[in-house]
Amino acid sequence: MSFKDEVVLVTGSTRGIGLGVAQAFAQQGAKVIIIGTNEAKAREVAAQLAAQGLAAEGFGCDVTDLSSVQETVNKILDIHKRIDILVNNAGITRDNLLLRLDENDWDQVIKVNLKGTFNVTKIAGRVMLKARKGRIINIASVIGLTGNIGQANYAASKAGIIAFSKSAAKEFAQRNITVNCVAPGYIRTDMTAKVAEAVQAKVLEHIPLSRFGEASDVAGVCLFLASPAADYITGQTIVVDGGLTI
Repeated sequence: MSFKDEVVLVTGSTRGIGLGVAQAFAQQGAKVIIIGTNEAKAREVAAQLAAQGLAAEGFGCDVTDLSSVQETVNKILDIHKRIDILVNNAGITRDNLLLRLDENDWDQVIKVNLKGTFNVTKIAGRVMLKARKGRIINIASVIGLTGNIGQANYAASKAGIIAFSKSAAKEFAQRNITVNCVAPGYIRTDMTAKVAEAVQAKVLEHIPLSRFGEASDVAGVCLFLASPAADYITGQTIVVDGGLTI
C-alpha cells in the first residue's frame, strides 16, 4: 500500500500504538504529523522518524481544547494545504472500581478519549469535507465492546467513540469520507507494561493466538482502512485482539 505524499495526522503519536501507526504510514510514503500534548516530545519523535528518511513533523496540541486543535490544524494547512487521513488515537486511562472512581478521573478520561476525538474530527473533518475526500480512523478498544472491571470510564469513552464514528460515517459519506474504528485488545505498549505480570498471564490464557498484540498489528489495519481496498467500508469497527473476545 502506497500513501506517497498523503498527509496523515495521528493524535497521541509520541509513543505506543499512535507512534506505530504514524511510523507505518511514513514507511509507505506519507507525510506524517505527530501530535502530542508535549510539543518538545512531538518534535523529538518527528526528528527521529526524519532521521530514518521518513517525512514527519511534530506539533503540540491539547485535543481536549477545540481552539488548540484549530490552531494546530491551521499550522498544518499552512504547510501542506490539506489533511488526507486522520487517526484519532489520543487516550488515557484512570482505572478504579466504579464506587471508588473519582469524579475527576471519570471526567478526564471522557474528556481526552471521547471529547478529544470529537474535537479533532470536527476540525479536520471540515478540511476533508471541502476536499470531498478523506479517511478517518478512530482507535477504540475491545473494552468499549465488552466492558471491564475497574474501567467504567474507559469503557464508556471507547463505546462512545464507536457510536460517534457510526454517526460521523453517515454524515460524511456523501463527501466520499469514510469513518471507521479499530478496537485493539491487549497490545504491548508503555501503558500495558505497567500491568502486573500475574494479570498479564491471566489475560494471555484467554487469547487464542497465544500472544499479545504489537502496535504494528493495529497499524496494519489502519493502513488497510485508509487504502483504496477499503473504499466501500464505513461505520465499521474492526477488532484486533488475537481472538480475545471470541
